[in-house]
Amino acid sequence: MTVNKLLYRPLGLLFGVLGGAAASALFGQVWKVITGTKEAPTATQKDRGWGEVLLAAAVQGAIFGVVRAAIDRGGAAGYEKVVGEWPGDTNKHDGK
Repeated sequence: MTVNKLLYRPLGLLFGVLGGAAASALFGQVWKVITGTKEAPTATQKDRGWGEVLLAAAVQGAIFGVVRAAIDRGGAAGYEKVVGEWPGDTNKHDGK
C-alpha cells in the first residue's frame, strides 16, 4: 500500500461519517413522504406491524447503500484528481 493510499484512509472515514449523516436525514424525509409520519418504526416497537418495520428497514438500507456508494466514489474520484492516484482497488474486474 502506498503512502497516498494510507493518507486517504482518514478522509475515507470522514466521508463515511458525513455520508451516514446525509443518508439518515434523507431517509427521514423519504419516510415522511411515504407514510406522513416523522419517525420510522424500529424492530422492537410492539405497536408496529411486521410490514411497516420491514418496509422501513428496506428503504433505509437502500438509501444508506446508495448514499454510501456515491460518497465513497465521489471522494475517491476527488482524491485522484488532487493527488493523481486512485486510493482504492485498481485491479480489473473479471466480468464474470
